[in-house]
Amino acid sequence: MATAEKSVKKTQDSTADREAVLNDFRIALISRHASLMGRKEVFMGKAKFGIFGDGKELAQIAMARAFQKGDFRAGYYRDQTFMFALGELTVQQYFAQLYAHTNVEAEPASAGRLMNGHFATRSLNDDGSWKSLTDRYNSAADISPTAAQMPKLLGLAFASKLYRENKGLKGFKDFSINGNEVAWGTIGNASTSEGMFFESINAAGVLQVPMVTAIWDDGYGISVPQEYHTTKGSISEVLEGFQRNDEQKGFEIIRVKGWDYEALFNAFQKAGNIARSEHAPVLIHVQEMTQPQGHSTSGSHERYKPKERLDWEKEWDCIKQFREYILSRELASADELDKIDAEAKAQVKKEKEAAWNDFLGEIKDELKEAVSLIRDAAQTSNRKVVLEQLVQDLSKTINPIRKDVISTVRKVLLNLRFDQSEAKNKLQTWYQQQQEKNFDRYSSHLYSQSEWSALKVTERLPEFSEDSSIVDGREVLQAFFDYKLENDPRFFAFGEDVGKIGDVNQAFAGLQAKYGDLRVSDTGIRECTIVGQGIGAALRGLRPVAEIQYLDYLLYGIQMLSDDLASLQYRTKGGQKAPLIVRTRGHRLEGVWHAGSPMGMILSALRGMLICVPRDMTQAAGMYNTLLQSDDPALVIECLNGYRLKEKMPENMGEYTVPMGKPEVLRSGKDITLVTYGSMCRIVLEAAEELSEMDIDVEVIDVQTLIPFDRFGVIGESVKKTNRVIFADEDVPGGASAYMLQQAIEEQQLFKFLDSEPQTLSAKAHRPAYSSDGDYFSKPSTEDVVEKVYLLMHEVNPKKFPKF
Repeated sequence: MATAEKSVKKTQDSTADREAVLNDFRIALISRHASLMGRKEVFMGKAKFGIFGDGKELAQIAMARAFQKGDFRAGYYRDQTFMFALGELTVQQYFAQLYAHTNVEAEPASAGRLMNGHFATRSLNDDGSWKSLTDRYNSAADISPTAAQMPKLLGLAFASKLYRENKGLKGFKDFSINGNEVAWGTIGNASTSEGMFFESINAAGVLQVPMVTAIWDDGYGISVPQEYHTTKGSISEVLEGFQRNDEQKGFEIIRVKGWDYEALFNAFQKAGNIARSEHAPVLIHVQEMTQPQGHSTSGSHERYKPKERLDWEKEWDCIKQFREYILSRELASADELDKIDAEAKAQVKKEKEAAWNDFLGEIKDELKEAVSLIRDAAQTSNRKVVLEQLVQDLSKTINPIRKDVISTVRKVLLNLRFDQSEAKNKLQTWYQQQQEKNFDRYSSHLYSQSEWSALKVTERLPEFSEDSSIVDGREVLQAFFDYKLENDPRFFAFGEDVGKIGDVNQAFAGLQAKYGDLRVSDTGIRECTIVGQGIGAALRGLRPVAEIQYLDYLLYGIQMLSDDLASLQYRTKGGQKAPLIVRTRGHRLEGVWHAGSPMGMILSALRGMLICVPRDMTQAAGMYNTLLQSDDPALVIECLNGYRLKEKMPENMGEYTVPMGKPEVLRSGKDITLVTYGSMCRIVLEAAEELSEMDIDVEVIDVQTLIPFDRFGVIGESVKKTNRVIFADEDVPGGASAYMLQQAIEEQQLFKFLDSEPQTLSAKAHRPAYSSDGDYFSKPSTEDVVEKVYLLMHEVNPKKFPKF
């Protein structure tokens, strides 16, 4: 009896194995046909550009089989097979992204905002609240820059370490089950040449986090062969020094061929088990992959690959080898495999056509509405011939896009500018409605639109009493961080020198000893991955503060902040969020490299983040409190010269907040409005006192946040009274001062109230020279402010204010 039961079980297992293998074969073929048809769609003009995952199918299926619910992926734009295998991407959704379908139901990864091959699962409900991330497969939203997925991958894995080792996080079951989740990363072999890759690998080895990195190695990087990319031509050989052993922690390094089905399956299962159970990082070097269609639709690989390589790629194509594997083990006949191939091709074609019809159908409906409205308006217009021609041209458009429709309507409305008719009014109304819809389609969710938006946090002022102690500014921050560490287990801070010594200015002094090194921790000198570590952790429901020691060092992490964090909510149309706070300090430290204030660069590169510029530490603590109640990412730039200045300790620490986008009037005046922020506030206030002795009454406004900028029209109300304005800061000319001027002039229509030319006062165009003299002659001083204001008043009243 026992023998019979074993025989039956063996037969059942064999049947199950056979079905699993054939299902994997089916998925591989579906993905390959999607790649082949996708390329044709681009060449037919139905899509703008295409990049595909052909040649990588087998390894991605093996990775999917080791991937578990709760795990996260941070990969790149060739991972379509992996997403198909997980069931997190349908073929129809795949083509919807290729066509840039803006319906989030049709294209849930990015709502048509990203080119094809950029994958994401939706971590948030429609209202911006978190879904449970532990009962689903998760993919962090992809970005295009090479190797830029790696720093975020580190953070996703680091979060598992925190969830496993920080007892205060045990109750957050929607985000982690005891830190068992593995972060899986994928990267092309050529992109491992990037510094971000090496920095992330090193950091993962130091931190010992459950991170599996799979390298898809097809021997090329676009047209450039491997020997130009990597020492020894092998990234796993280069990284052999990272291999762990019995005495030293490090990486587990696994090598496997991209066409070997069983070996791939075993490699990824082994990697997942090591990472999950031991929290050790693993690197899988998948070699001998192919790329049958070349890098992208921008060109053919026949231009740069020799015939011998092309012949080899045909023979060792992973699907061809997979077919031979199945036949050799008699798991299916050639006819059965041919049938699976035909069915896969038919399925892809059917879903491709459905995606195209859905995409084009929406636009054709809008086109029909526009044509009807234009024809109605043309009937009574003396521009009828011109309008009929525009309608005819629009109607004949093959595969129209929204641009064709809206561009035509705008031309029509221009032609109708002298007409007065009900038909014209209807067309205008339709156009305005489309503008609102198109804003939602193409421009929404740059910032949070949820109830947790920072703009919706209730303002509460700091409270003081006669007994409030006078302390160093850094002690105010220390008290706030102490409060948050005590009251929110999700909150933690990390960066260079943050841990043991409590940061270079002591705002975390003593807090590592009090709360442990998981909550307040040191890092290596690696700003790029400090940012990535924060992004990944925030994507998993934690509330990190990532410190960049000085403002100038922000440049090391600017790509991650700009390309990933700042655009995250936008590029997923509210599907993911990472409310990371990046803390730094800057302004008037002396020297070329530690005294820059590259605010113009920050303002241009970090749209999508809030930019806070507190003038003192009481204000900074209130801003942190606001941000930690919100789901917007932010950069907070503290004043480097403010940590030792004396401030009153608020009585309601941890409760008061500073509103985003609400300037504060620091000094009332009637003659001129002077707008500034940060360290410049003290200088401007000193200048205002000197000017008052000359009978010049200056109103001083601290903008508090540069993004958002004066949502309440405080500057405009001031200029209505003074009729003159100067914007002052210590960025280069045309930087933040020009930004503030543009924001106020255009948004608040200041020209209506100005009696004098609006002016700016900034630093010199070069970086500040060293020493106190270098600072004085490089950046605006009190005397610079006094003279700038005085000369403006001289123009107003030369007799009262004679030129000096």
